[in-house]
Amino acid sequence: MSEPSWLVMGRELRAIAQIGLTFSQDPFDRQRFERIRELAAALIADGSGDDEVKLLDLFRQDTGYATPKVDVRGAAFRDGQVLMVREVSDGGWTLPGGWADVNQTPAECVVREIAEESGFQARAVKLAAVHDYQKRNRRRHIDSIYKMFFICELTGGSASPSDETSEVAFFSRRELPPLSLGRTTAEQIELMFRHAEQPELPADFD
Repeated sequence: MSEPSWLVMGRELRAIAQIGLTFSQDPFDRQRFERIRELAAALIADGSGDDEVKLLDLFRQDTGYATPKVDVRGAAFRDGQVLMVREVSDGGWTLPGGWADVNQTPAECVVREIAEESGFQARAVKLAAVHDYQKRNRRRHIDSIYKMFFICELTGGSASPSDETSEVAFFSRRELPPLSLGRTTAEQIELMFRHAEQPELPADFD
């Protein structure tokens, strides 16, 4: 699914404005960059139907050089089946994971997410893929996102849902449940099965 032009342009205008406001000292240039940020909010609001004022407030919260956000996902296997959790937010199933946190390595983040969302302890053994959200997950998002997928080994614990997840279960590649596609696609899960079966495969990346 190709993204609408208003989202692509609005996202880039937002980044240009944020970077300009971070580095520019000239008061007139800062006014121009602030206006660009206002136009980015107006453009995305017009295309999405979101509230322009709320979008602008959201944009103003981000400072510093604009970079993609990072999402981590862990694929852990037992008896040829992959561990998945059911999201409370949309009822779809996904590999456990979420936004990376500061002061933690990517591997530490994915291990924490698995524990929090599924109840299982794990260790990350391989970085299997780094995907661009817009290219692979085919969902609209206001942010640019990189998704990091790890093959993980279960080391303990037991199935235990969380505030964010309502169920925890293992699934075979041919019997996947309805997915939370903004988080994990069937193609990404199939790729994780292949990496688990063939550890020598190189990391897949965009």
